[in-house]
Amino acid sequence: MPGTRDRILDAFVDQLIEHGIATVTIEKVAERAGVSKGGLLYHFPAKPALVEGLADRLRAFTDANLARADKHGVVRTFLETSSPDSNEARHYWAVISAVQADPGSTTDRTRSLLAAVFEDWSTRLRAAISDPILADIIRFTGDGLYLTAVTGLPLPSNHRIQNVIRRLLAEADKR
Repeated sequence: MPGTRDRILDAFVDQLIEHGIATVTIEKVAERAGVSKGGLLYHFPAKPALVEGLADRLRAFTDANLARADKHGVVRTFLETSSPDSNEARHYWAVISAVQADPGSTTDRTRSLLAAVFEDWSTRLRAAISDPILADIIRFTGDGLYLTAVTGLPLPSNHRIQNVIRRLLAEADKR
């Protein structure tokens, strides 16, 4: 069973996705999480801290994928994780929605965490591929797949995605 902090963040994600940041209140999140307002405030003193908590989770998703990349290769892992599972996609959508809709709910640390996720992958791809244009093509392809999944739009068939991955891996292996 998830701990209190995780239940609060899960409730916050649900509220954000269902109702948008403008209507999310500490009280609604606390009620949904099954904790008192004081219990929520103990873990997250204000709405920006909740958004930052979600950004921390995204950082954890990325760190796990980067560890996987250390074992299985940066290009392969980046492309294979560009179609995230629904839990990761929901979190990413919630954070992006909050950051875009209500800049006041975003701390500098939240913005830094989000920027670092993109920069970490870019840096690793550029280090793994000698051709910087190919590294960008791979990054933009992965980002496009990720954004499609995060927004809930239909992804291309798995067959098409795998064909793109194979082609990009073959190109990366040449360089």
